[in-house]
Amino acid sequence: MPSSEYNQSVFINCPFDEDYTSLFDALIFAIHDCGFVARCSLEVDDSAQVRIEKVFDIIQEWKLGIHDISRTELDPVSGLPRFNMPLEL
Repeated sequence: MPSSEYNQSVFINCPFDEDYTSLFDALIFAIHDCGFVARCSLEVDDSAQVRIEKVFDIIQEWKLGIHDISRTELDPVSGLPRFNMPLEL
């Protein structure tokens, strides 16, 4: 049986730049206000670990997730979008 911590964890997969800060803060507030625990790759402070590995490690510890892939930017060299967040999804 999954632990209550697992059942209460919500993984947030979103941009972590300054432009997204107000939305990220709102997500954290809403998740905690609903009685859940917000999780994201920022909680792991191991710069030697690749971000996708951080995400995979955290994914094993949560039941729910919020994936905001609404902001997609084109790579200036290839002209193709960067799709790391859909990969994480």
